[in-house]
Amino acid sequence: MHDLYHAYDRSLQDRFDTRRLADRLDERIVADRIDDEDRAFIEARDMFFLSTVDHRGYPTVSYKGGAPGFVRVLDERTIAFPNYDGNGMYLSMGNLSRDGKVAMLFIDFEHPNRLRVHGDATVDMTDPLTAGYPEAQFVVRVRVHELFPNCPRYIHRMVLGERSKFVPHAGVKTPVPEWKRSDWASDVLPKGDPAKE
Repeated sequence: MHDLYHAYDRSLQDRFDTRRLADRLDERIVADRIDDEDRAFIEARDMFFLSTVDHRGYPTVSYKGGAPGFVRVLDERTIAFPNYDGNGMYLSMGNLSRDGKVAMLFIDFEHPNRLRVHGDATVDMTDPLTAGYPEAQFVVRVRVHELFPNCPRYIHRMVLGERSKFVPHAGVKTPVPEWKRSDWASDVLPKGDPAKE
């Protein structure tokens, strides 16, 4: 058994008579290692949701997208992904730099399936993996604490229409988002931002 549940989880499990089921799920599907099936699922995704907690205790969730394979499984306990240019707020990256705790949710909408990952994240501005990601600012490595699939029955089946043109690719100039050229943003962009060209 893992330390997945707390007293409030247990209270609800007892109220709805699911404690035995919850314990069985913990026993059967919660793992602390990434197996080959998990690796294939994670590395095939072109997006995931990243959850962190801010200095006030509020959870925040952000969408992270890229080309399929932008999230890499380095070994059975380590996941890595790049941080690309965004809006400059660095809310998720600041939060994980502060306490390291993250949750990641990987979803396949075309063939409903999802995987939760909990871990401890670190940012290394000199990580050698950064060079392998065009336009990455840095790489985040996540040391996996636990991972488990979730029931896919409520996942809406969706088909990819088009991947974002803003995902960086080697040898291709990434377009500048229009909001960076707006009056309210253009005068406060960082030095070297492509929108200043």
